Amino acid sequence: MNHIAITLSPELERRARRNVAMRLGWLIHASVFVLVNLGLWLAGKPGGWIGLPTGGWVIGLLVHGSVVWLQPLGHGLREHLLNKERQRLQNR
Repeated sequence: MNHIAITLSPELERRARRNVAMRLGWLIHASVFVLVNLGLWLAGKPGGWIGLPTGGWVIGLLVHGSVVWLQPLGHGLREHLLNKERQRLQNR
């Protein structure tokens, strides 16, 4: 993958980095959700008390995702997201 660094004003660079950090934070949140809930479901009986925390967490994950994701994820790599965000901010 060939990445071309885009130079932005300090303010736009700060915003690009912040937006990418938010998106990566959501990916970490979703990964932890999957791992923890998989462990809960494997350790417990499906349909029991385990559904309650899973259901609540799904709502939180959906709200988090709706705040963070304004456009589809490209290849998911940090540099790809950062360059895409730089381009978006530069074209405003």
